[in-house]
This record gives sequence, structure tokens and C-alpha cells, in this order.
Amino acid sequence: MAYADGFLIPVPTKNLAAYRKMAEAAGKVWMEHGALDYKECVAEDMTSEGMSSTFPKALKTKPSETVVFSWIIYASKADRAKIIKKVMADPRLEKMMDPNKSQFDPTKMIYGGFDVIVDMKPEKKAAAKKAVKKKTA
Repeated sequence: MAYADGFLIPVPTKNLAAYRKMAEAAGKVWMEHGALDYKECVAEDMTSEGMSSTFPKALKTKPSETVVFSWIIYASKADRAKIIKKVMADPRLEKMMDPNKSQFDPTKMIYGGFDVIVDMKPEKKAAAKKAVKKKTA
């Protein structure tokens, strides 16, 4: 069963460009060591009509911060353990993890590990569409 690490990170808005550069480099490291997917998404619509909370409220962000929602997908929890061990030993990541040079306050990050229970991969949708076309042709 696939496994996901998820993150909510309040990033100072002025640091978003530098954060993106760091995240792109980190993503390459994770993917090279076996992660199946790596995403970093910046908040765009944080309205909460009808909702009791929002990501900014959960993170207690300041007006000068923007929420980043990130996730990494692995084939399994066991693969995740192997990949994280390799990633944490990778010297490229070590340079990025210097707390004195961080683009955000790591103590404000929210993290969790999750079992994937639904996976609607685009290739599955494409294969299903091709199968339907073949049947109707």
C-alpha cells in the first residue's frame, strides 16, 4: 500500500522564491532516492465559508506568511523508511537543512505520515478512457 508524508509549512511570503528553489532541489533528492511523487503547493484560496478552520488558522500564520502544502508519495511505508535513510544521508540535503539558513521556521511546520486509501493516478484514468474507446469503436 502506498504511503504519504504530508506537510503544512508557514513560509514568510518574502522567502517564497528562495523556498521554491530549495524545494526543487530537495524534490530531486527525494525522487532520485525512490520517492514516487513530490509536490510543493502554495496557498491560493484559503477561504473558509462553512468551515470551522483553515490551514492558516491551524498554523497560526502571520499576515506576512503564506501556507505551503507539501507531500511525498512512496510505494509503501517500508520503502519510505529506506528512502528517508538515504535522503538524510545525502550531502545535498544536509546543506538545505541548516536551521540558520532556513527559509521558514521548522518549529511551526505540521507533519504527518499517512496510508494512501484512494489513488486516482492520471495514467489509470487514461488507460480506462482507452479501454472505453476500444469497446465503443
